[in-house]
Amino acid sequence: MRALAGALPSLLLRLLLTSSPEALGANPGLVARITDKGLEYVAHEGLVTLREELLRITLPDFTGDFKIKPFGRGHYEFHSLQIHSCELPGSTLTPLPGQGLSFTISDSFIRVQSEWKVRKSFVKLHGSLDVEVKGITISVNLLLGRELSGRPTVSATSCSSHIQHVEVDVSGDLGWLLNLFDNQIESKLRKALENKICERIQKSVASDLQPYLQTLPVTTEIDSFAGIDYSLTEAPRATAQMLEVMFKGEIFNRDHYSPVTFLAPVMSLPEEHNRMVYFAISDYVFNTASRVYHEAGHLNFSITDDMVPSGSTIRLTTKSFRPFAPRLARMYPNMNLELQGTMASAPFLNLSPGNLSLTPQMEIEGFVLLPSSVREPVFRLGVTTNVSAMLTFNTSKITGALKPGKVQVELKESKVGVFNVELLEALLNYHILHTLYPQVNEKLAEGFPLPLLKRIQLYDPVLEIHKDFLFLGANVQYMRV
Repeated sequence: MRALAGALPSLLLRLLLTSSPEALGANPGLVARITDKGLEYVAHEGLVTLREELLRITLPDFTGDFKIKPFGRGHYEFHSLQIHSCELPGSTLTPLPGQGLSFTISDSFIRVQSEWKVRKSFVKLHGSLDVEVKGITISVNLLLGRELSGRPTVSATSCSSHIQHVEVDVSGDLGWLLNLFDNQIESKLRKALENKICERIQKSVASDLQPYLQTLPVTTEIDSFAGIDYSLTEAPRATAQMLEVMFKGEIFNRDHYSPVTFLAPVMSLPEEHNRMVYFAISDYVFNTASRVYHEAGHLNFSITDDMVPSGSTIRLTTKSFRPFAPRLARMYPNMNLELQGTMASAPFLNLSPGNLSLTPQMEIEGFVLLPSSVREPVFRLGVTTNVSAMLTFNTSKITGALKPGKVQVELKESKVGVFNVELLEALLNYHILHTLYPQVNEKLAEGFPLPLLKRIQLYDPVLEIHKDFLFLGANVQYMRV
């Protein structure tokens, strides 16, 4: 049974844990939904990044000539302007249906420190001052799209910033300096800072946000044979309260692609908003995995006597099979047997409310290994079983465990007369329960990663099983480096 135990863990892992994306035709295989709670968290994280970007703004020097009482004419210079601090108390990230997202920051505050010089003839004055820029409002529209490769894209289609009030803090009896600033500098500083804010934001969207979205892979390797297609089937879809991302979600043969002959189901997602993000993973994802491995023959297995544990009382020999088929030992005395198993069809995963099950159907054919090395077929069995499964997921992975069902064996053909199917059925049930399932569950416990952007972890997970799809909800934490 070792070969069977070795093949099925790999199969079941692929069937149960392939939380990846794709779908044929109009329906996606996987949908990721970001709720209003998730958009609120993204807006909060966006403020952290935006604050860092605003502190990097470099402002120009302001120089010119002036005429001001009581000094008359002279030359001024405001230089070394630096943003010393920045406060962004609140922001909103709201969907723009049919376009993308709108990011708005209001009632913000920036403190600018500057050096000043004033020269009239041979008289030179200098000092420093603080400029408080208050009531800053910033609005950015983000267009979400999809490359031909299936990767998501983002661009800033519009940006506006408005400064409500500018105050200068300077010590001493320098009212004339305040007048000079108000008359010559304030409007220039407003315009320069408003332009710099949008310039910095648009640059950050192109150089930081867009490359970050590219960390979502188009394809991911499952093993040396199969891969998962993570490509988007369309641009992310913004609705009134949420953002939805549609993934293809197809498992494919990495060496030889063949088109899928069945469609992804239509998924009717629940209106849940308690978590930041939800993943709807249709049975299409799992069943394309089953199709690929079945077509390639990876679900077939072969068992010979040298694979049976040395301490087993039942060997794959004609003598040991005497209780199952008495004539077998007489017709082929002291010869070894080989069992070959094949799946009658790709086993499809069934998802219904609260239930996840698999009903594999296979044929096991028994051969006698003749002294001439010829394999002589002697019996053929039909084997069916119902397998239920439990799935859980943590910060980044789905894990699972199988609950075994009873194996049912049917004699399809016997060339050695009477065959005790009930006794062989009991033997198969014992070996599967004590050998196969522990190995499968050990493999399933390793888990399979969800398709997440870089440095994203999930917490507070919930999992529901609906008709035709799994519904996974979680809150999100961005792990800053």
